[in-house]
Amino acid sequence: MSDTATGPVSKRVFVDKQSPKAYQALVETAEAVRAVAADAGLDRTLVELINLRVSQINGCAYCLNVHTRAALRAGETNQRLGVLAAWRDTELFTARERAALTLAEATTEPANAVTQENAYAAARQALTNDEISAVIWVAITINAFNRVSVMSKHPVRGIPQQ
Repeated sequence: MSDTATGPVSKRVFVDKQSPKAYQALVETAEAVRAVAADAGLDRTLVELINLRVSQINGCAYCLNVHTRAALRAGETNQRLGVLAAWRDTELFTARERAALTLAEATTEPANAVTQENAYAAARQALTNDEISAVIWVAITINAFNRVSVMSKHPVRGIPQQ
């Protein structure tokens, strides 16, 4: 390990590989959450918007890469993906999507009680109890995966040019 101007340089442990039983439990949780979201009526594009917005907040390049591709496969548009970081400043998202994104953001950054209460109140106006629960579970799960990838420094590999 050598030092740089910003501190020590170290090779990160890929915690998913180092502790596969714990990672497998997280994968199983994600599978259960995917089923909960589907049962609640959240379509795949909304789930992927939540995954992406939370990953933007957490700065998880690996998850942003994975979930951008998943969102496109699910039918999401390049335009909406391109403005997702500034979704509040557009009219491209429905009231239901806006409520879900607000709640996902509050789940990701729960320290501000006023913001959390406002997000929950907005969610109550646009989402059912099942949808609220599903959105929160999706946000909790992607937050966990973000931390695995950020702390492991999972690489984002380029796609070969064709």
